[in-house]
Amino acid sequence: MVQEIIKRNGIKYGIITGTTLSLITAIIYAVNLELFIAWWTTLLSFSIFIIIPSILLIDTKKALQGTLSFKEAFTTYFICALIGLLISVAFKAILFNIIDPSIKVSLLELTINYIKSTSGKFGVPETSLNEMISNLKKTDPFSITEQLKGAVVNLFFCGILGLIMAAFFKSKPSQNN
Repeated sequence: MVQEIIKRNGIKYGIITGTTLSLITAIIYAVNLELFIAWWTTLLSFSIFIIIPSILLIDTKKALQGTLSFKEAFTTYFICALIGLLISVAFKAILFNIIDPSIKVSLLELTINYIKSTSGKFGVPETSLNEMISNLKKTDPFSITEQLKGAVVNLFFCGILGLIMAAFFKSKPSQNN
């Protein structure tokens, strides 16, 4: 019964997370492509991995009558994060590579301009900047392969966040134990 609740809630909230991230991507695509490189959109996406899983863990703990072990909390969070990331990456891969491949050129140009402007503020040497831009142009950061690589990195950070959240949401040992 416990494992069923963990799986069911992890999947349900993972779908909610992935759908929310996909909606954010779709809105940014429809409104203004420059928002893809804005710092606050990254912060917004990151906050999704805190807000929705917090609701998930509260809901799961309530379903388990207030008893949630560290392992159960982490497993629930990780299922949610994995499904959310997969949905989000699938949506972006379809958007960037099938629906509107021309967006990749625009985003790459915006990214390069952003890198140029910010690296000047931090005193990055011109040779390093040129090498970075050259590598960026070679890799196609919006390809399906690069999206999947990014998902693996994001999953790693979600794992760390999941450990922190599991420690926060786990049940406290009772005095009788």
